[in-house]
Amino acid sequence: MKKHFLMALALMSVLATHAGKVVTDSIKSTVLNATVKYNIYLPDGFDKSQKKYPAVYLLHGFTDDYTAWRDKGQMQTIADELIESGEACEMIIIMPNAGGPDVMKTWNGYFNMPGWAYEDFFFQEFLPAVEQKYRAVGDKEHRAVMGLSMGGGGSTVYAQRHTDMFSSCYAMSAWLESDGGRQRQPGVDDKVYLVTKAVKEHSALDFLRNADDETLAKLRTVKWFFDCGDDDFLFDLSVNIHRLMREKHVKDELRIRNGIHNWEYWHQALRIALPFASRNFSGR
Repeated sequence: MKKHFLMALALMSVLATHAGKVVTDSIKSTVLNATVKYNIYLPDGFDKSQKKYPAVYLLHGFTDDYTAWRDKGQMQTIADELIESGEACEMIIIMPNAGGPDVMKTWNGYFNMPGWAYEDFFFQEFLPAVEQKYRAVGDKEHRAVMGLSMGGGGSTVYAQRHTDMFSSCYAMSAWLESDGGRQRQPGVDDKVYLVTKAVKEHSALDFLRNADDETLAKLRTVKWFFDCGDDDFLFDLSVNIHRLMREKHVKDELRIRNGIHNWEYWHQALRIALPFASRNFSGR
């Protein structure tokens, strides 16, 4: 018993000495005319090093914000463990804000909408500024995007529309298509309507259906992974995009596990997602 206790203490000590940290920062956006907060995970030794790191963009879901992966998703603990075990390489993990719980009054979503050009902000302002400040390698081969639900859909569409920017995409319980908000009244005061309409206009499934040969060739330069619980209400979307990928001869992976649309499922998904991104970084 004493031996096992000492071994546990030693393991805890090793993990503690190899712990990264999560820093909260912000960027003033001209595109959005707003200050946008974000969290970023920095691996152990970041402050003492001058080297550059691969970057993962980890997107939150609808009704959540940039704190969700840190506070609900256990991402720091998971990242520390995976890096320490060698299952994932040292990386920075960037968690931008794209929403909040007051969904009627708060902009939610990763796409351009009337009055809120978030995708323009992300690629023109946010990504370049964060990668320069936090020493990202800054190329396709060392950049990945992933997320859950709304963030899973955002990740997929970003990787579809910007194949030159990402080496891999891991979509968890992804919101890939919608009815366009038909059950709601159109209007700029109803931000739920606007994000639902934006998801329809940026349908990841329609993108594949309409892709020409040149676009499909570009999609094949990205590694794709879709992960959804068997009882998730968005289950059919992940299955359908996998079928479309096969039909279009774009290689992807589909993982169906026992689970629903909740953090218990996404905790396990992140343990698969970070090693997946790491394996697909150049030189791994």
